[in-house]
Amino acid sequence: MTTTTPSRGRRRAPTRIERAAGKAAALQKPRVILALLLLLGLTSVMLLDGYLRAEVGGDERVRDGASSSKVPDKILNGGPIISFRGGQATTTSVPAKTIALTFDDGPNPTYTPRVLEILEKYDVPATFFVVGSMVSRYPGIVKDMVDQGDEVGIHTFTHVDLSYQSDARIRREMTQTQLALAGAAGITTTLFRAPYSSETDAIDNYSWPVYEKLGEEGYTSVFVDTDSDDWKKPGASKIVKWATPSGTSGASVLMHDAGGDREQTIKALPEYIEKMQAKGYTFTTISGVIEAQNTAARAGQQANAPVGTGGGQLQGGNRNGTDRLQAAHREATGATLYEGKALVVAVAVAEYTVPTLSVGLVIVGVAVMGRFGMMLILARRHYRLRNRRRFSWGPTVTRPVTVIVPAYNEKECIANTLESLAKSTHPIEVIVVDDGSSDGTSEIAREAARSLGMTNVRVIRQENAGKPAALNNGVRSASHDIVVMMDGDTVFEPDTVRQLVQPFANPEVGAVAGNAKVGNRDTVIGAWQHIEYVMGFNLDRRMYDLLRCMPTIPGAIGAFRREAVLQVGGMSEDTLAEDTDITIAMHRAGWRVVYQEHARAWTEAPGSLKQLWSQRYRWSYGTMQALWKHRKSLTDKGPSGRFGRVGMPLVVIFQIVTPVFAPLIDVFTAYSMIFVDFQAALYAWLAVLGVQLVCAAYAFKLDKEKYRYLLMMPLQQLAYRQMMYLVLIHSCITALTGGRLRWQKLKRTGEVGTPAGVG
Repeated sequence: MTTTTPSRGRRRAPTRIERAAGKAAALQKPRVILALLLLLGLTSVMLLDGYLRAEVGGDERVRDGASSSKVPDKILNGGPIISFRGGQATTTSVPAKTIALTFDDGPNPTYTPRVLEILEKYDVPATFFVVGSMVSRYPGIVKDMVDQGDEVGIHTFTHVDLSYQSDARIRREMTQTQLALAGAAGITTTLFRAPYSSETDAIDNYSWPVYEKLGEEGYTSVFVDTDSDDWKKPGASKIVKWATPSGTSGASVLMHDAGGDREQTIKALPEYIEKMQAKGYTFTTISGVIEAQNTAARAGQQANAPVGTGGGQLQGGNRNGTDRLQAAHREATGATLYEGKALVVAVAVAEYTVPTLSVGLVIVGVAVMGRFGMMLILARRHYRLRNRRRFSWGPTVTRPVTVIVPAYNEKECIANTLESLAKSTHPIEVIVVDDGSSDGTSEIAREAARSLGMTNVRVIRQENAGKPAALNNGVRSASHDIVVMMDGDTVFEPDTVRQLVQPFANPEVGAVAGNAKVGNRDTVIGAWQHIEYVMGFNLDRRMYDLLRCMPTIPGAIGAFRREAVLQVGGMSEDTLAEDTDITIAMHRAGWRVVYQEHARAWTEAPGSLKQLWSQRYRWSYGTMQALWKHRKSLTDKGPSGRFGRVGMPLVVIFQIVTPVFAPLIDVFTAYSMIFVDFQAALYAWLAVLGVQLVCAAYAFKLDKEKYRYLLMMPLQQLAYRQMMYLVLIHSCITALTGGRLRWQKLKRTGEVGTPAGVG
């Protein structure tokens, strides 16, 4: 064993990357906040869209047989319009030979414009009781209503039965709809019709307090005299018949312009208008009815006489330019107007975003399923090719190789690492490069080598310069033409080195990736990473190997031709993923990079979520740096161009783009569970989980792993995968904002011992 110690001089100046990293460190927190804000924004958009798309059903009653003992008789037996003045409720009836035509549940982009066209054609006004969520989605239609002289009333924001709601929910339903009207047409309204309401004699003890409360706030509640029951879709002729009042009675008539298929209503409406006009009826709005009563009262009619007999009867059907037809409207001003416009804008964003995300979901879903299918097919083919009896890399490689172990504060692990190398069945020399450790790593390494009787170990100390510099130092100092690189927290099986170097029998091979396995897998976090490692090394890497575009030689276990490493300039400090960087450089230089699944290394995975985030953040960002650094391979010719046009797109699609957008699957699953169909969404999620389980099970079979760890996979999908998505998104934001990261040392425990102890 020999030891090389550098001269003790002035400590080196920080490298360019370290200086940049120091400046960027202060910017990492804002980037994390930005990533979380993006996630919060997406979640808010999805929730808003789901809230707006609450289905509006038919107008069947929710309650039957409820008592009305607390409702005044004059209300139960009065007209369809209930007003509150001075704390007293009064009702108004529609004048004889007068129709107050009302429509519920809109606006609807398919049917409401057609209703407006018919009304305009016949110069007939109407009152539309609109649902706030629909108003915010289709503000232009509501503006057309108001501009054409029609009247608008509130039908709540989500078409909910207010009888069972809290005061806060009632207030929210009304306020949100008023804001939607303000944003859409610049108005608010005093008219209200409750969902699932019909005639006044159906008011019960549950609903009456709602009308009283809203009346105290200035709302006029509107019911019906005649219900067309068009939501039952009985046919146009029956809709006309059922909407026709008996004799010459006036009526508040209910139809629907939304909430379902309204083709029969569209067909019946012209017939109905023509029929009623032929009978001498006049059409008006709810405000027109109220104005008629006020006019009659001023004329001195008897207070208890039916309104509409005599001077109070409305004449004509003019829709435009008459103040009384829009008497219920109030001009929206101040905060109400601006909040309303903000609501409409927010909804417009949601209306654009969600369909766009839906398209993205389809693309991501196809890509994810395609990736699973491709991995299974190619991994199986790779397994069969490598396990053929006639398969051989060439003559058995028996010559000694150099094992390089970069170490920085590895006092917990370095002894275990050397102990595993002492059992190697292949002749090796070991170079431990201590990168300025402050915990006595080099002394521990020397003592371990002495106690193990290892005379083939050299410990080289250098000032702290980073992992790439340590590896380059080891390569320069290597005595043999093949160098094996491993991390200081990793242990090898006795046969690992021999298996790892056999592909070098093929002179085209410049580097070999081994099979890294998680040693500390008996914790929840460790088990999650164990599943990930087994799938990655036994599906992804087999696929990349078969396609000859291996993107990464893992730092835990990899072997290189020394001349190839020197040819590409050694380990670069340009990126935080020096392993990915040099692997791509190998491809571009024309060397073949392969995977040797039988060469296994056991590594200590991060033991906490914080450390895991730190590691994966660096990996993700470093990979992006390496891809950007080698972007010219896309247009190169020869081996470099082949990797650029095959390997580069696969890595970008499978390791960056698809994972970044993969959260769409989970977001839309949650969206569907809440707002669409919980059972169907759950089954879809379970189906995707089933596909992943099949892939994982096959990977475990190839690696001869125990299946019991797959029991952790559902929880992994719910928690671990989401964290990995956030890490990748965070890395993308860092890359897009021009940030740089420092190579970060993870805290180790040394719990991963020799392979025999791992089992």
